[in-house]
Order: sequence, then structure tokens, then C-alpha cells
Amino acid sequence: MFTTDSIPIINPTGSDEEYSALWGVAGPVAKQSLWLVHGLSRRWEDFSHILCDLTAWWHVHAYSHRGHGESTRTPGAYRVADYVPDLVAAVRAAHKKCVLVGHSLGALVSMGVAAQVPDLVTAVVLIDPPGPRFLSGLDTSPYGTIWRAMQKLAGRKDTSAVAREFADVRVPGAQPDETIRLGDFRDAASLRFVARCLRDLDPEVFDPPLKKRWLDGYDMFAIAKHIKCPALLIVADPLYGGMLPPEDANPLAAALPDCTRVDLPAVGHLVHWQDTPSTLRLLHSFLNSL
Repeated sequence: MFTTDSIPIINPTGSDEEYSALWGVAGPVAKQSLWLVHGLSRRWEDFSHILCDLTAWWHVHAYSHRGHGESTRTPGAYRVADYVPDLVAAVRAAHKKCVLVGHSLGALVSMGVAAQVPDLVTAVVLIDPPGPRFLSGLDTSPYGTIWRAMQKLAGRKDTSAVAREFADVRVPGAQPDETIRLGDFRDAASLRFVARCLRDLDPEVFDPPLKKRWLDGYDMFAIAKHIKCPALLIVADPLYGGMLPPEDANPLAAALPDCTRVDLPAVGHLVHWQDTPSTLRLLHSFLNSL
């Protein structure tokens, strides 16, 4: 049986307001905890379909970023570098060594935390972190269209209507002047979950990536060099929507001092949704090697 509880963390923007950014999922008592850190626009429930499996072996914390889910909104502070101190504070507050499993934005944040508190982070799993080469081409990428559409829909409470509107968003196809309806390659249930996440999302979280300021103050490759613990780097297929093309993946893998890299052909950016069995197999293989 799962229980959830919130841990208050002082707002790193300097105000006295407290907010809940962390949900603890009870698993067996273990020497280390496992933290799940989601991507842009999602929330801690993004990992709900793998929690049962992981909590059989680990004490799991599923983390919601600022501006996402029930965490406090912090307008003007949604660069990757702004998210890192939140998780650093949460990990320190837990007073327990841990492994960080981050997807997308969560992978970038997990890297920053591992570099800052190496005494508390014993390993990191980086699931398709967005690379600088990918982000620089966002204007011509389907994700530019998708994120702008999500920004317009964020904050609306009519989940069913938002899911239908999101499904009708058309993104660039493989051929010139070709567009593809989002609902034709994403299933309706997944789109409804996105709509539910958007309900509690601050629209401003999209400003830094869309304005190409997301990585201001954050150097992925320099940070990677300071991560001394073992790292599992899972690379999705760029042809299927992966955000870590070879121009980013190769130098990142080279910069990580102790890197185990796995490329997943024909699997898109939402690795843990699109190929859950492979995700769990890789997680267990890596975690049991520590």
C-alpha cells in the first residue's frame, strides 16, 4: 500500500513561503533512497506506472519541480539552474544517501545536484536529457510547436476539452510543408494525462526554453565532469523524438567520468512511457550493480 506525504522546503527565491515539492512513496527501509525527477510540464505522477516495481526494492521519492503539480510557482525563475537548488535542499533535508533518476529536465537537474552534493548522491540515471544542440534548433523542431501549444493551454481546468484541443495540434512532419496531428501518433489516454498536468502548470515554465535561455548559467558538459559517481545515460532515438542527438550525447558520455551509455533505437523521448519494460530492465541492471 502506498502512502504519500509532503516535506516542506524553504522557497529558494528568498521568500518566507514554504512549498511542497516532494511526495514520498513508502517502500522497504533501505540504506539508500531512490528519487524520481520528472521532465518539463509533467509532475511526480509521471512515474506512477513504474512505482510498484521500484518500491519493491527501494524507498522512492517522486519529486515535483517548482511551477509543476502542487509545488509553488516562482515566476521568472524557471531556468534549469533555478531548479537545481530545490532538489539539493530536498536531498539534504532527507539526510540519506540516494540515487537520482531524472528524465529530460529532471536529468539535467539531477546532474546539477550530483555535482553539488557528491557526498549524498551515489549514482545518477539520466534519461534523455535535452542537449544544447537540440535546444538551439527548437524553432524548427516539433517540440517548439508542442511547447507553445502547451503554454497556451496551461492553467485551464477543463481537462477533457484540453486533451481534445491538444490532440488537434499539428506539428511539422518529415516532408516539407507536411504536418501531422498530434493525436495521430500519441494515444488519447496519454494526452489526457498531459492535459491533467497542464491544469496545475505555470505557463511561464516554457518561457526560458522557448526563448533559448533555459541553459543560462548551466553548462551540461562542465557539470558532467564534476559528477564522480556512476552514471547511466539512456539515449532515445532522435529520429523518434529523442532530445539528445549524437552531437550532444557523445561529448556528454565522454565528460561523465564513470558513464554507462545505452542507446534505444526506435524509442522516443518519453522512454519510461514508450518502452517501460526496457526502462525497468535498465534501471534494475544498473542499480543492482552499485
